[in-house]
Amino acid sequence: MSAPTPSAGAATQSADRGAFRGRTAFIFAAIGSAVGLGNIWRFPAVAYDNGGGAFILPYLVALLTAGIPLLFLDYAIGHRWRGSAPAAWRRFRRWTEFIGWWQVLIALIIALYYALILAWATNYTIFSLDQRWDSHPDGAAGFFGEYTQALGGADVAVSFDYVPAVLISMLAVWITVIVVMALGVQKGIAASSVVFIPLLVVMFIILVVRSLFLPGAIDGLDAFFRPNWAALADPGVWIAAYGQIFFSLSVAFGIMLTYSSYLKKKTDLTGSGLVVGFANSSFEILCGIGVFSALGFMAQAQGVAIDEVVVAGVGLAFIAFPTIISEAPAGALIGVLFFGSLVLAGFTSLISIVEVVIAAVQDKFGLARVSSTLLVCVPIAVVSTVLFSTTMGLPLLDVMDKWANEYGIVAAALVSSLIVAFVVRGMPTLRDHLNFRGTFHIGRWWYACVAIIAPLVLGVSLIISTVSLLSADGTYEGYPGWFVLVFGWLMAIGLVVVAVILSLIPWPAGSNLYKADSDGDPIAPEVVSGKGLVTTPEATTPHELRPAGL
Repeated sequence: MSAPTPSAGAATQSADRGAFRGRTAFIFAAIGSAVGLGNIWRFPAVAYDNGGGAFILPYLVALLTAGIPLLFLDYAIGHRWRGSAPAAWRRFRRWTEFIGWWQVLIALIIALYYALILAWATNYTIFSLDQRWDSHPDGAAGFFGEYTQALGGADVAVSFDYVPAVLISMLAVWITVIVVMALGVQKGIAASSVVFIPLLVVMFIILVVRSLFLPGAIDGLDAFFRPNWAALADPGVWIAAYGQIFFSLSVAFGIMLTYSSYLKKKTDLTGSGLVVGFANSSFEILCGIGVFSALGFMAQAQGVAIDEVVVAGVGLAFIAFPTIISEAPAGALIGVLFFGSLVLAGFTSLISIVEVVIAAVQDKFGLARVSSTLLVCVPIAVVSTVLFSTTMGLPLLDVMDKWANEYGIVAAALVSSLIVAFVVRGMPTLRDHLNFRGTFHIGRWWYACVAIIAPLVLGVSLIISTVSLLSADGTYEGYPGWFVLVFGWLMAIGLVVVAVILSLIPWPAGSNLYKADSDGDPIAPEVVSGKGLVTTPEATTPHELRPAGL
């Protein structure tokens, strides 16, 4: 199907999408998106398991050869074609619109379960004040099981038995999200990020300083930073480094593309990307210091080796850390700082994820900000609360998170980089757009990273994950095969199918697709295969550049 031909009136109207007031607001929002739960509860354990201090080398290589280059790719597409993921990809090339909808659907799935973790962290911030888990005979692990009432292993089933404490917190999370998102790009997303990100950094620095003075902290840091150089010869270590970067930087599922579409035309894209990339990685290393200082204390207090207490994800946040809080001096302070940091990091990430969906709906139907926010957030909040505030919430989160990351983000990044580099051959246009205002100019190294290195690593990672999952006889973490099939494999495949269907639906006449951008400038033309851009003396914005030879 084809979209309706834009009318003359549509071509002169400006899309009222909102915008960041300046580069600083964008950087805070982008850092807020990148700095999330994975920085705090995933990176430390991944680094420890893959060479300790030696892991920093492949991690930095991955950042420079995949993370930042793919971040630049998102920035270039979003900023040049000034739209949500579906609109920008359609303007890039009409038939690539499905990539945008794929990214929107990935974001929607992640938003559904991300709110559950925020609800847990919110409750645990309160529980830290009186260390409520101490009253449970089985300690923090038993308390978490009783709190979530989660079904496990073969007992997992579709259940709508609600957990009141989780239900109330999830409603509070979604109400807060709706209020912030309804305020718009600058007054909502940017304003909250400018407050929450500095507060997050200050809180975590205080947590790190307090943890450094705990008995056993030095042993924890030694375990974290001691390099195992032999690990660098293991390809799995390098795959782990690239995987951490892909999952941490919020690339390839529409967030950075959408955020960059709200930037002023003269914004330094490459300089901003470097700031965001290195800020995210710096915070991850800070998290490693804080977490392993605390784990060192825990190991000493329990009289066990450090490797016996190292865990990641939910186990670290809601079982290991409560145990540390109970045993450490001034444990309540550590608890409030740790779980408060999870809330802040999770919230700024959640609003960026939801924005991908809101922007797509707003562009598709030409709606006002409040209308599009309510149209998107209310149904998502209802579905999220109905599914995840139940006893099946934890296993559902576990399976959907695994497949949304492995067969959502990784697969979308692989497909989009290959299409841009080899099918459309749009790298020259994107390169010149980035270089037009960027303080850091890119060239052949960026081509090599986006076209060769990133797809190679993404492809290998996808193959390894698929082989691992298929060799498990259709199960994952002991869950029934039907549960993994429905909420894992079918969900991941369904996202692609639905994305293609959505890309075939014509854009309404009142949509933002054919409207000028918020500054009144016409949208840039489709990319021309293999053609770069030429800068004329009178060109003042990237949108005035045209493909060379035309």
